[in-house]
Formats: sequence, C-alpha cells, structure tokens
Amino acid sequence: MNPRIEVVALDCLMLRLFDEIAEANMPWMLAASERLRAVFGEQLIDLVPSYTTLMVHYDLTALSPSQARELIAEALIDLSPNAQTAGQCHVLPVWYDLSVGPELSLLAERSGLAVDEVIRRHSGREYQVFALGFAPGFAFMGLVEEVLAAPRLNTPRKKVAAGSVGIAERQTAAYPVVSPGGWNLIGRTPAKLFDRNRDGYSLMQPGDTVRFEAVSHAEFVNLGGDDTPLEAQA
Repeated sequence: MNPRIEVVALDCLMLRLFDEIAEANMPWMLAASERLRAVFGEQLIDLVPSYTTLMVHYDLTALSPSQARELIAEALIDLSPNAQTAGQCHVLPVWYDLSVGPELSLLAERSGLAVDEVIRRHSGREYQVFALGFAPGFAFMGLVEEVLAAPRLNTPRKKVAAGSVGIAERQTAAYPVVSPGGWNLIGRTPAKLFDRNRDGYSLMQPGDTVRFEAVSHAEFVNLGGDDTPLEAQA
C-alpha cells in the first residue's frame, strides 16, 4: 500500500491507496472507508470507493483542505483489514445462451475453449465487487480468468437488456437497467440489481462478492427473467 492524497475539487480529496487493481486490495479499502467515515463524522458529505482509490467529499464550510488532509492521515494510522467488514456474498442465477449472450461463441473462439467450458469457468469462481458506476446498480467485478478476458466491442450497442451479463477485459458485470453498452454479453440474470425502494438502491456494494450460477431456460423464466432475444430488443 502506497497512500497518496490528490486534489479533485475544492471540497474533494482523492486518497489513492494502490496503483494496481487486485482482489487483495479490497480488505484495505473497506478498512480505510470505515476509518474515514469515523474520523470525518458529519463533516463527510460522500465517500466514493473505487478499485484503488477513495474519493472524500467533505463539508468545506466546516473543514479547511488542510484539516481534511489531517483527518485522512489520522484515519490511516495503524490501518489494518478487519474481517468483520467483509461484504455479503450474492449468488446470481444466469441463463447462458447465444440468444441473450451473443459473444459466448466469440469468447469460446478467442480462448480455444468450448462454449460449455466458457460457461463453467465464468460461473466457477467468486468475484469481488470493486466499484459501482456507469449506471445505477452497475457493479464492476473481477477478476475473470485471463483466458476469458476480452476487449470491449469496437462499436457499443445502443441498447443492452437489463440483466445482461458481460465481460470486458478481466472484469465482469450485469447490466441493472436497459442502457447502451460495449461489453461482451454471455448471458442474462433475472436478479433485480437496482431498486429505488432498496436501501442503497443497488443489490451489490463494494466489498461484496458475487458468484454466477448457471440455470436452465425454464428456471430463468420461472425466476422472472425476460428471455426476449437481444436482437429483438434492439
């Protein structure tokens, strides 16, 4: 860990803890988040975690930039991961099928694996939620096996169905709402990832973990999934 403080705005500082994305970062990020919330108290307006950074938005009428820096330094004293701050583990059912995941065959071709093996490998590990962004409830997760990594599409789709599961580089995610998108789609989940009536709105939060579970078409539909082919929704 190599902590640095960077200026984002008059009332925002960025605490950079790491230089590279890694699953091992998250316990430290969660511990730092907990400490920052404690030392800033009501003077903290917002705290935005990402892969390697924490953006601290503070009340400029109550704290000067130098005082904010001092509080950040205080939060880092004897910092250590706390096992009790571990997030929830979510199991998301996924119907892996070419009609809703057209890049399944592309990933199989790129990796030299059969489609069934791509599915087995993607659903065979637990992923860390690193950050939320792009769209409400959109959780950036990783890391997928290197053999499954694939660049974003050269031309993003104008419309991606809610629940679509995709891969971009070594990240994976599920689209919470209908939106444009350039990820490689491999399936669809019926899970409700964004809910205005849910505390925090998003099903997943940074620090949580996710496991994708392959289900049949019948199970997917029974769980409320929309099986309309992607092309028909465009």
